[in-house]
Amino acid sequence: MVPAAPPAYLVVVGASAGGVSTLLQLAGSLPRGFPAPVCVVQHVGANISILPALVQARGPLPAVHAHDGQRLEPGKIFIAPPDCHMLVIGDTIRLTRGPRENYTRPAIDPLFRSAALHWGPHAIGVILTGLLDDGTAGLGAIKRRGGVTVVEDPATACEPSMPLSALQHVEVDHCLPVAGIGPLLASLVQYEAPREAPRDVALEREVAINLGANLMENLASIATPSSLTCPDCGGALWEVEDVQPLRYRCHTGHAFSARSLEHAQAEAGEHALRGSVRALQEREILLRRMATVALGTGDQRQADAALRRAEQLREQVRLLLTFTETVGAEGEEPAAADQPEPR
Repeated sequence: MVPAAPPAYLVVVGASAGGVSTLLQLAGSLPRGFPAPVCVVQHVGANISILPALVQARGPLPAVHAHDGQRLEPGKIFIAPPDCHMLVIGDTIRLTRGPRENYTRPAIDPLFRSAALHWGPHAIGVILTGLLDDGTAGLGAIKRRGGVTVVEDPATACEPSMPLSALQHVEVDHCLPVAGIGPLLASLVQYEAPREAPRDVALEREVAINLGANLMENLASIATPSSLTCPDCGGALWEVEDVQPLRYRCHTGHAFSARSLEHAQAEAGEHALRGSVRALQEREILLRRMATVALGTGDQRQADAALRRAEQLREQVRLLLTFTETVGAEGEEPAAADQPEPR
């Protein structure tokens, strides 16, 4: 028996907030016999996901949660399972539980970077609805390596932030509503791919980092130390050189765009403020109890002093709570169950 010819193209798709219903619409528009494998990252965190069943029920192509070491097959949709990054190394899927990127796992950028490295001009990257900017850096890598870049029209996306970021930082080949993306992909995979793009050493290093290889050596070759610290592990952050959007990595492998880092810092700041509020409230409670005890022993002076300090603390708490309400950043809502969102 003659071995089947490898697929000519690989389609990689990234989605976040609002992505389930968008992916279902995309899956329903792909034709039976689609000649390329499709790899999908939908931000689900560590939550239980039934996304493959939903996708398969909506369109003609089979859909599965990917397995480590699984071979890519044309006409099949491979979806990153919860709490795992998905990469493609040649025609093989690799799953890792490496450090989170852009505060999430699975993340879009690791998949897109690996597709850019191993598939070059044969990679087609698609960014759909979502908050913040995961996928922008990976889509840029696909573009640099000669692949095709597709972005959902922000005007029709449930959440336009991810599409807008991609359009801002990448010279996108196609921008259109999700209803047109399936037919576009069916057309693109019929064309002969351009010749291989030049080698991208920095991209090779980043994919190696995602696979856990020589972290410090690879990091030092693509980034310079910054004065910032990683909100996930507390280690020093390194600023990745010559990239858009601005990105950071730590020596353990966590990675952030500037926007996702600012979001993480805002969360950390709010957590610290809430901790301060709790500590001040507990001091107020203790002081009021001390005042009650002092009154019981006839020590009016001590009771008055404790109540004055308690009132001062109550005012400090009020000011802190007011300030806390103003501290925040645009960010992902918690990953929800795989129920199609209304459009």
